[in-house]
Amino acid sequence: MSFEVYNTLSRRKEVFRPIEPGTVRMYNCGPTVYSRAHIGNFRAFLFADLLRRWLEHSGYRVLQVMNITDVGHLTDELAGVGEDRIEAAARREGLNPWKIAEGYAQMFLKDLAVLGIQPAMVYPRASAHVPEMVEIIEGLIQKGHAYQVAGNVYFNVRSFPRYGQLSGNRIDETEAGARVAIREEKRDPADFALWKSDPNHLMKWATSFGPDGFPGWHIECSAMARKHLGDRIDIHTGGEDNVFPHHECEIAQTESFTGEAFSTYWMHSKFLQVDGGKMSKSLGNTYSVDDVLARGFSARALRFALLRGHYRQPLNYTFEVQKDAASALETLDDMVARLKRIEVGANDSSGAGSAGLEEVLRAREEFQTAMDDDLNVSRALPALFGLRSAVLEGRLSRAAAQQALALVKQADRVLGVLDSTDQDIGERIQARIDERELARKTRDFKRADQIRDELLADGIALEDTPKGVVWRRRS
Repeated sequence: MSFEVYNTLSRRKEVFRPIEPGTVRMYNCGPTVYSRAHIGNFRAFLFADLLRRWLEHSGYRVLQVMNITDVGHLTDELAGVGEDRIEAAARREGLNPWKIAEGYAQMFLKDLAVLGIQPAMVYPRASAHVPEMVEIIEGLIQKGHAYQVAGNVYFNVRSFPRYGQLSGNRIDETEAGARVAIREEKRDPADFALWKSDPNHLMKWATSFGPDGFPGWHIECSAMARKHLGDRIDIHTGGEDNVFPHHECEIAQTESFTGEAFSTYWMHSKFLQVDGGKMSKSLGNTYSVDDVLARGFSARALRFALLRGHYRQPLNYTFEVQKDAASALETLDDMVARLKRIEVGANDSSGAGSAGLEEVLRAREEFQTAMDDDLNVSRALPALFGLRSAVLEGRLSRAAAQQALALVKQADRVLGVLDSTDQDIGERIQARIDERELARKTRDFKRADQIRDELLADGIALEDTPKGVVWRRRS
């Protein structure tokens, strides 16, 4: 089966075909670093990571770029007015905006690493790409797609007939003053700012448009994508809130400048809800990665909780849901441990010959089919967890257990949720288990319980079964 993705631009699933055979050029909208990224933001970044991992699993070389917007954009980008969030944060925290942006950028990169998100090829900063932005803006003016009023430059949306194709928002159907704000110097209320001028702005550059200017949000991504991936890319991702106006405006300005299609596929993840509603600072439910870890959950359990649902479906996050995700991972860890025992012949209840092999191969096919269907993780996971009953009931031969372990490891290269440490018990831990067994045989149950508690503190849970001691790592 070919890999199919849902393309927001066409509003249907399409077979993925890259521009250059074997290579994928992918741009992911990253954060604007005016505050700590929350777990809702990371749902979109984890989706991008999952997409990259599956593409690599499918044999592609992925050139991934994720921007960091470290130049403040205004709260109403279409109108070119409003509050600059980075400068507002600088005033609030008593620091200059450059320090604010860099501080939160470093926090973001740290959180990416904690969640096991693979590093992108490059994390370009908007502030380092002003010349590339100016090049595009000047080109748009020359081509008649943009116009300058004093130090401000606006994109003329009516010069691009396909404006609205991505979001479905048509210019003539948009009421002035409703979704877009009126500004008298603009030729049309729907025109959006490419460059703005403000002598009081703290982050500004001298350009051909004037001495005190700074870029609009949309032009930043167009410049960074073009700089690092070229005029045409295969996939552009972001959260659903990026569809309009951000990605709609990116398409208009980029394609007007290059004369080519910007991105073949546009993919967007749904919002993360918290406790059944929207995240809000006033409600105290805007959780950072550290907030979740502080409650005793592991980073991989958080990763798993945010990846379990299909990226195009809303996902509700609660701490009960997080507990369930952690428990599910412990179940998966336990299955891996049991499979290892069968593989090395430590479980004499395992099936003989090729028993269970067909069941494992069927699970492999189900996982592959589900992931090829627009990264349907919610259908792929049961294929993995469904093997547990075969393990518990002793239906798997050593050959089948080896294949099952290979499947789990292959799936984990995509999901990235298994314990990254060595699953094999080290000599020290094995010695403790042997010591406990000796204590039990000599009826020194106090010592046996003490060893069990010490192992549990080290993250090793023991389970006494009729076939012997079974161990697993706790998440």
